[in-house]
Order: sequence, then C-alpha cells, then structure tokens
Amino acid sequence: MRDLELALLLAQAADEVSLSRFQALDLKVETKPDRTPVTDADQAVETRIRELIAQHAPGDAVIGEEFEDTGSGSRQWVIDPIDGTANYLRGLPIWGSLIALRIDGVAVTSVVSAPALGRRWWATQGGGAWTSDVDGKQRKIEVSKVSRLEDSYISYNSLQQWQRLGKTANLESLSSKVWRIRAFGDFLSYMFVAEGVIDAASEPDLKIHDIAALVPIVLEAGGRFTALESELTDDSSTVLASNGLLHEAVREELLR
Repeated sequence: MRDLELALLLAQAADEVSLSRFQALDLKVETKPDRTPVTDADQAVETRIRELIAQHAPGDAVIGEEFEDTGSGSRQWVIDPIDGTANYLRGLPIWGSLIALRIDGVAVTSVVSAPALGRRWWATQGGGAWTSDVDGKQRKIEVSKVSRLEDSYISYNSLQQWQRLGKTANLESLSSKVWRIRAFGDFLSYMFVAEGVIDAASEPDLKIHDIAALVPIVLEAGGRFTALESELTDDSSTVLASNGLLHEAVREELLR
C-alpha cells in the first residue's frame, strides 16, 4: 500500500471513530498534566490508527499524543487523534485528525481530516496539496498571492496563548497593520493558509503532533512554514505559516 493511500485509510478510520462519539452524552473527559483536556474519543481514535499502522506498516514507528511512542527507524507516523479537543467536547465542529508520515525526520505525506466540517486536506512531497470539499469534489490548492501587510488576512488562534508568551502588544500592533485578523483556531488556520483564503497564521504552545501534518500541506501549496524565530525543529513550539510573500513582515511584527 502506498504511503498516501495508507494515510487516507487511517484518516477514514479516524473519522468513523471520532464521529461516532461526537456529541455523545456519555463522552468521558479528563484533564492531562499539562491542563489540556482529553476524551475517550481521542484515545479510541489513536488506538484505531495504531492498529492499522501495525497491520499495514508493522515496521514503522508511531509518535502519538495520547500514548507512548512505539517503534524506531527512519519511518515515523506522527498522530494527533483529535486536534481541537476543546471544541470536540463542547460540540463545536472545528476539530480534526492530523496524520503525518516522516521519513528521516522530514514530513513527506500528511492528511488533515475534519469530518464534522465535511472537509479533508492532504499532500505528498512533490505531489501538490489537495482538498475535498463538502460536496466531495477534489481540487488542488495554492497559497494566496497577497504581498502587502495592509492587504493581508491573518489568523492568530488564541489571545490567551499570546498573553502567556508576553506578546499581546505585538499582536495588537500587527492587527493595526493588516486588513483583517481573526482566530480561526487549531489546524483550520493553517489549512486556510494552504487554500489561499487567508495569508498567514501563527500560534504558540504547540507540540510535534500538532505541527507535523500541517507542514507538507502548506509547503506543497506553495507556502512557508517555520518556527517563529528560526527554522522548524522537533522542539519548535511557536510557529508561523504563510504564503511566503508575507512571512518576514509578519515575523518582524511578532518579534519586535
């Protein structure tokens, strides 16, 4: 089975599990040590994904959000079973499963699937970035061509996160210089960058499973994806994705 085919299979299985528990009256919610919520659905989705990887690619390693890393070697699947758990447990439809395959540390294939929105995005290295709309039609996506900060549409995800980072003044300054600034949230901001409907997105306090699946889609759509202060590494926490044309201008505002 080809890597993209397997990634899409994993996404479909994840959708089936997550949708079956969405808005369930008996959804079980706990608080993890980092004070973020986790539901029994998060754990069930990751368990199912791991089962399928073990079946179809038994030699591959897995880095997941909810369970310990397994396996070793050059091929690693990086899984966020439900990105946007806070939305999920409140009944908001903005959540999705993030699935990425890294080879020698580079994310080369990924799928972001948001079944409650009826949307899915995917990419492979050199194969472009794609999405399927609510009507099921597939289309290739590209980042925007907006090159001036004053014409740009930016997503910042969460005001509280920027406050904790001590960057509220930076965000306020940026908001005064762009056309629109909104907090779309979680994976969706980055998919909107890849689609070209917004021009940049930045967010603090992330981990590898939050980031890995987003990167190939943005890059293959022609965009740029970095840590805020440098290039991306496994330890990056604050990230910036853009159409490339606005990257340094947004970075300068958020770092000044």
